[in-house]
Amino acid sequence: MKSSVEASLLTDRRLGRLICRMAPVAGLLLGMTMAPGLHAQVTDGKKPELPAPFASKSATNPAEEGKPPKGFLPTVPDGFKINIFAADFKGPRWMVIAPNGDVFLADTAGGKVVVLRDPQHTGSAQQNEVFVSGLREPYGIVFHDDYVYVGDTDALLRFKYDAKTSKRQGEGEHLMDFPTGGHSTRSLSLSLDGKHLLVGIGSRSNIDIESDTRRAAITICDLDGKNARLYATGIRNPTGIGLEPKTGVLWTSVNERDGMGNDLPPDYFTSVKDGGFYGWPYSYIGNNVDPRVKPQKPELTSRAIVPDVLLGAHRAPLQFAFYTGNQFPTSYRGGAFVAEHGSWNRSPRAGYQVVFVPFKDGKPSGDPTPFLTGLVPDPTKSEVYGRPVGVAVTTDGSLLVSDDMAGTVYRISAAK
Repeated sequence: MKSSVEASLLTDRRLGRLICRMAPVAGLLLGMTMAPGLHAQVTDGKKPELPAPFASKSATNPAEEGKPPKGFLPTVPDGFKINIFAADFKGPRWMVIAPNGDVFLADTAGGKVVVLRDPQHTGSAQQNEVFVSGLREPYGIVFHDDYVYVGDTDALLRFKYDAKTSKRQGEGEHLMDFPTGGHSTRSLSLSLDGKHLLVGIGSRSNIDIESDTRRAAITICDLDGKNARLYATGIRNPTGIGLEPKTGVLWTSVNERDGMGNDLPPDYFTSVKDGGFYGWPYSYIGNNVDPRVKPQKPELTSRAIVPDVLLGAHRAPLQFAFYTGNQFPTSYRGGAFVAEHGSWNRSPRAGYQVVFVPFKDGKPSGDPTPFLTGLVPDPTKSEVYGRPVGVAVTTDGSLLVSDDMAGTVYRISAAK
């Protein structure tokens, strides 16, 4: 999520199903383009050429929920089909597949985590059960042994559960307090050794120097929340974190800062180094200094890491998922799907889609390309038909995409 303004709007989003199928060519091109002559790209660790700060006016362009035409579904590439998997949520966001194949979904605006099942393999959820309710703004979810860990906006929680039935057993255990206000998502991942948790916490502000060092950073701790330390810093809003399956390396999707113009700075998707510094608030995309931030810290900006994949400015990437299934064509195997929520800080608007980043041997092998599109009927206007948030690969190899504006979860499968 790009700002506390957008976070406050979450609970006001209307319920609804979005049903459609046409993606305007203009929206597709805008989804790919970062700036004139510069596209979403893999950097190979090299500092890219970026526009000058404030080269364009900073926009205030919040999205408004439009009324889609009858029969509307988002557009997917040839060879794929899309359908509604589940609907009528208040604000569906993070999704994860449980060890038994059930889908755990954080209905963030509803303050609950639900379990979705399709036992007859119909392509849509036939069962929808509440796992836990009464939370503030649940987001990240991970599993370890007989526990479900939930990143609520104000606390790290865990719940004992039956891994066969996905039934909760007893009340939650409070493991750690989180700072509140500002960016509200709390992304979660297990470490490669399975002995630690990683937690992504966004900044409270756009470019203010934080007093709480856990903000704009990824923290690592024991499974009981103890012995916490900073794993990586200078990451304005690490809305998605997870391990690349082949190498076990941690990756994150990041919402960069606002107010520097339409095409600056790019949001990004990158591997994360233990002890690494990624610039915020002093610099962006390496050592490009933000002149608004004072005092500067050149000793930090001089070692700021250039992210692996630039997605484009004001795309607001949220959750990502590496494709571990076999249903999609081989070109998708091992690559990453990244949900772009879209931002208020660009005009014409961009994002509001899911992009695909191909990988080879655990590293990006090609530039991001749009995969799910069609949610922006006219990029020059305020109306949009949805905002993707969560992505998850099911046990049958299909891809689920949550949309917190539509209150819907879509299922994308290979057309037969």
